Amino acid sequence: MARSEGVCLTLLLILGALASDVSADVVKKFPLLMPHVKPERAETYFCTPIRIDPTQEYYITAFQPNASMETAHHMLMYGCETPGSDKEVWNCGEMALAQPGIISAPVCGSGSQVIYAWARDAPKLVLPEGVAFRVGGKTSIQYIVLQVHYASVEKFKDGSTDDSGVFVYYTETPQPKSAGVLLLGTGGRINPKSVEYMETACTIDENKVIHPFAFRTHTHALGRVVSGYKVTRDSPYDRWELIGKRDPQLPQMFYPVANDLVIRRGDTVAARCTMQSDRDRITRIGSTNEDEMCNFYMMYWTESSVLKKKSCFSLGPPFYYWTRDGLNSIPDRDASSLPVGKSAREQGIESHQI
Repeated sequence: MARSEGVCLTLLLILGALASDVSADVVKKFPLLMPHVKPERAETYFCTPIRIDPTQEYYITAFQPNASMETAHHMLMYGCETPGSDKEVWNCGEMALAQPGIISAPVCGSGSQVIYAWARDAPKLVLPEGVAFRVGGKTSIQYIVLQVHYASVEKFKDGSTDDSGVFVYYTETPQPKSAGVLLLGTGGRINPKSVEYMETACTIDENKVIHPFAFRTHTHALGRVVSGYKVTRDSPYDRWELIGKRDPQLPQMFYPVANDLVIRRGDTVAARCTMQSDRDRITRIGSTNEDEMCNFYMMYWTESSVLKKKSCFSLGPPFYYWTRDGLNSIPDRDASSLPVGKSAREQGIESHQI
């Protein structure tokens, strides 16, 4: 892995001289960090890339965040076939304000997929034994791009710079199980002084056996519960099995799934965000902290290649609800409630291995 061409060498060259006498199965660590940037505007999104050696396949087994929620609102790590820019840093916030003097471009030029996400001081994530994200070589991930959202820039008014990012742990030893992420999200709006269900669902149409092992929820301030389910479309009643649910105001880490289940072709994956607004205005899905987001990330492993489908989005309210897809036997109360009386520690906030 390396910074984009003209910025850094490939990871193979970086590590070759340092690790030539180290066996290939040793886990190594690579810093994917912002290169001491100075965001000048609130709601800035910056991206920075690394290029992966195309002659060597690597296996990512863990992610260690190097950030705090006082600095970074959230971070996403994308796998790309090509990056959105060949620059060291670029604006990549779509609808967010761009910083003058820095070019604007999408996160990826092609082949975009989320492989890691962080927010609210979530701790290190270690994948299960034998599970890894395959990158480089002949895989579709030839670049990794780090995106950091800076909701506030107060910290940088004294001239300070930022190196938020992620330490990526990897090995060159092939791992038997391939990791992937399916992102479910919505568009839509939340009316003033209301409780709104933002829902999405998609049917798996690929002939693969998927084993979910972790999930992550993400909203902004209005989110109260985010839940995800496997739905088996049985007649006359659908069968719903919980993948996981969480209060999105807690650290937005990847948590172990609620049930050991398998998803196959023909199954539906469904997610709901329960939003509560006391605002006097409409809140829409958008990229700033004053907008909202409704995301459910399902991390999974498979013994074959990962899903071609990387994301599943609906229009959201008022245009889309689960019932529009013909889903029935919907567990309304379960999907919008959390266990009572559990502390943050009991809900699994501490650093852990999935």
